[in-house]
Amino acid sequence: MAFTLKQLRYFLAAAESGTVSGAAQALAISQSSVTEAIRELEADLGVRLFDRHPRGLEITHRGHQFLRHAQGILTSVADARQALDQDGARVTGRLHIGVTSLVAGYVLSDILSRFRRANPEVEVTALEDNGDYLEHLLVGGELDVAVMLTSTLRDRMALQVEILDVSPYQLWLPNGHRLATQTSVSIEDLAGEPMIMLRLDEIEEPTRRLLAAFGARPRVAFRTRSVEAVRSLVATGAGIALLPEMAYRRWSLEGDPIVSRDVSGTLPVVQVGVVWRRGTPLSAQAREFIHAAQSHRPLR
Repeated sequence: MAFTLKQLRYFLAAAESGTVSGAAQALAISQSSVTEAIRELEADLGVRLFDRHPRGLEITHRGHQFLRHAQGILTSVADARQALDQDGARVTGRLHIGVTSLVAGYVLSDILSRFRRANPEVEVTALEDNGDYLEHLLVGGELDVAVMLTSTLRDRMALQVEILDVSPYQLWLPNGHRLATQTSVSIEDLAGEPMIMLRLDEIEEPTRRLLAAFGARPRVAFRTRSVEAVRSLVATGAGIALLPEMAYRRWSLEGDPIVSRDVSGTLPVVQVGVVWRRGTPLSAQAREFIHAAQSHRPLR
């Protein structure tokens, strides 16, 4: 039996919420309907998509591979419906986008793919740089829109923001680490642990607030500007890391597992949003891009 679009929607909701109850609530259906749909989907694919735990669902490696395909299928169906609803008018012209480094790898690709499918005749150029410089270009009219961390935005009076995602910090651990067996981890539990620090302009401020929560100077084992390097170092036991949830993936590039845990206490969060100059009429291209951004559904 081939899988259905309904099963894909239920699978996606379960992957996003991490629990059957959360998926059922988001879909306004019974928990048994979600459970049955996932079980039938796993039987059809011949793979286990989730590991079941008392705390909820944890997506498997194969499940994570299937996740992007499922999202792509549902997005294509939605785009097809939207195309039939349009009056045939096509948006043309150019769109200049700015993006910060961390956001470029985890948010922009999904938004841009949606935008390109709906507006294939728009020429898009993108610039990756630090947040302060992108703000300068937006205010100066050199960029139409930017996708960036908005929790550290400087010139809020001159810029309009649409929040797309709020991502808390979480703990990354190598498989088998002593803290991986704990259901609750506190900042105090991390004292003395070697830390792998990500050095990117856009998260330096929340990282400083994060380090202040330790109350003592943390033991920094390695500093890097590469998220993939953080994953590899954590997965091989070189240290632990605290990073925004949106950047978490269960596997390093080498295929080694990485465990994530929430940390109790007051930790900073990062907000991701689409930003444009306040008080300036938006072009049709910019309006279409903002619409695509509003349709973005972050995956964990």
